[in-house]
Amino acid sequence: MLDIKFIREKEEQLKEIIANKGVSLSLEELLAVDEKRVTLLQKIEKLSAEKNQLNEAMKSATDKAELIVRGKEVKEKIIKIEPEYKKVKAQFDALMVNVPNLVSADTPIGKSDEDNVEIYRWGELPKFSFTPKNHIEIGKNLDILDLERGAKVGGYRGYYVKNEGVSLMMAFMLYAINKMISKGYAPMLVPTLVKEFALFGSGYFKGSEYDPEVDEIYEVATPDKNSDGTKSKERKFLVGTAEPSLLAYYSNEILKEEQLPLRLCGYSQCYRSEIGSYGKDTKGLYRVHEFMKVEQVILAKADADESDKLQNEMVGISKEMHEELGLPYRQLQICTGDMGLGKYKMFDIEAWLPGLERWGETCSASNFLDWQARRLNVRYADADGQKKYIYMLNNTALASPRTFIALIENYQQADGSVKIPEVLQKYMPGGINEIRSK
Repeated sequence: MLDIKFIREKEEQLKEIIANKGVSLSLEELLAVDEKRVTLLQKIEKLSAEKNQLNEAMKSATDKAELIVRGKEVKEKIIKIEPEYKKVKAQFDALMVNVPNLVSADTPIGKSDEDNVEIYRWGELPKFSFTPKNHIEIGKNLDILDLERGAKVGGYRGYYVKNEGVSLMMAFMLYAINKMISKGYAPMLVPTLVKEFALFGSGYFKGSEYDPEVDEIYEVATPDKNSDGTKSKERKFLVGTAEPSLLAYYSNEILKEEQLPLRLCGYSQCYRSEIGSYGKDTKGLYRVHEFMKVEQVILAKADADESDKLQNEMVGISKEMHEELGLPYRQLQICTGDMGLGKYKMFDIEAWLPGLERWGETCSASNFLDWQARRLNVRYADADGQKKYIYMLNNTALASPRTFIALIENYQQADGSVKIPEVLQKYMPGGINEIRSK
């Protein structure tokens, strides 16, 4: 979320960004509503000040009749204006949450993922002496994946990972966590059941409130209870990534400049309704409702150049992990039309999936500047004591389903077995270096 004063100053620039990001928003309407909001607020504040003055005068007045009459008049005016102000304020808030963030000067202009730009590629695509199988076939043949029973028990997009598949999946999760720790990221096991503000604050709601028709978030229907046993009125949701939990950790707090940048990583189960992806990737593990992920987050000073360097640091760690795992990949810079509302700059990493014969997103790194921090009210005090909103960045370290797909499809052998990358073998039971059929 941006500051309204900043929006007025950058009106023409933001109009261009609104068009480039394909956002449905009239900036003229927002600014007109804001003028009305400010006018009404000033009237209320003026009347409230007069009301306070009359109350003070009442304490020492000998003849209070005139003060009482005027007091009633002021009160009636406030009662009349307040509902109109609340209505205008609601309009203002609804429009404000749709104002996009600025975008970096080097972000490609485009309408969809077709306009994303490949800026780097690593590794040679594997050449097989046989027709490579996809992860569905490999998983079934090795008895490490069961999609049929997953659908029976968990419904559409449900799955079971089994036997050595579990060891492999947990191996690269542990590998990712240890990699992050070695790079100076403080590890956390985070809440996966969170309050509404954490998801709104991090930008996982399209509007100001949860909308099940467009937000790919699961709301928990069962009401929670407070510590005194009474029913809680707070809504609870399942996170789709550890990012909201990590970002909300310091909500409504003021940090010190010397603490920054703060590097955090979170391990969590993730839940996504995938309602916007109906009909896409309907088979296999590529797009599922629940999975595990290690997420990295950085809280930084309000310095765009420094945040660029930190984003490159995060992407660099993702590249390093892909290379150590031996997974061919490419790096994309995401265009304006394929970026989220609050994103200033975004990169994706896609690994090659030979069984599916395509690239698949395995990491996504975003720089939000202070867009999320304003919503979550996370600030820091600089050397002069000035309070500033923190810049927030995030990136996928490794996510379980797509990394699993990439590994077993790239490391499949002619005899049906799957080799285990060397960096993962120490995490496997007995240090095994391959998975074979039983």
